[in-house]
Amino acid sequence: MSGAVQELFVGPDGDARGLYGELIEAGAIGDSAVVRASHVEPHPHGGWTADLSPSGGPVLGPFPLRSDALTAEADWLTRNLLTPPG
Repeated sequence: MSGAVQELFVGPDGDARGLYGELIEAGAIGDSAVVRASHVEPHPHGGWTADLSPSGGPVLGPFPLRSDALTAEADWLTRNLLTPPG
């Protein structure tokens, strides 16, 4: 096993949500739907942005590296859409 982790958050209604990853095949846990929550794209003046508007969020960046934009994207989505209230 690689030690990699994929988090799923299960609500009281039984619906599971998480960032898409390839560690768990979505269909293996039941009916599933993959929905785009953001876009990581090149910025016209260099670097990369994470556009979270599909999820009601901001545009983050630009970041010098695409991997930085992907990290910021995942952090924002986890904090704002996946973390249970409390």
